Amino acid sequence: MSADLWLVVGLGNPGPSYAKNRHNAGFMVLDVLAARVGGRFKSHRSRADVLEGRLAGARAVLAKPRSFMNESGGPVKGLCDFYKAPVERLVVVHDELDIPFGAIRLKQGGGDNGHNGLRSVTKSLGTREYLRVRFGVGRPPGRMDPAAFVLKDFSAAERRDLDLEVDRAADAVEALISDGLGAAQNVFHAG
Repeated sequence: MSADLWLVVGLGNPGPSYAKNRHNAGFMVLDVLAARVGGRFKSHRSRADVLEGRLAGARAVLAKPRSFMNESGGPVKGLCDFYKAPVERLVVVHDELDIPFGAIRLKQGGGDNGHNGLRSVTKSLGTREYLRVRFGVGRPPGRMDPAAFVLKDFSAAERRDLDLEVDRAADAVEALISDGLGAAQNVFHAG
């Protein structure tokens, strides 16, 4: 593969019991992108399910690691190595506690904010300078443990808007690829 390829990775936990959890927002966004590309995920030797195609006019590989969230780094590093994807063309889509539900934020680099998936990716890659599309899930109510909160399904009120918000996050990934980080931030950070 060449430097014009984009690698878009959604973070989540495998299996049906986790499918609707807040922590699986990354997988949900990747499923929407896969429908737009018009293909199906296939098992890859990097311990991820991948779909190759065109997204926002560019060559792209969509990927969902088959490992658990806190071990996402190995599959992401394997994908980067296999596809020779430079870190500046790696987009990681993930849930974010520090952003209200329904908000989408894009950035390059930064810390992991206690997100075990990001911590694993950063450790495996040896850099934090990859691109992120952050899907806001909000803070847990009361004294609920954040780790327990992200492993719960979205609330009934959130589910009413969830498809729309997941679709917007997929739009943000496409805008990031086609227009660049600054332009995409101008559009999606206004909302």
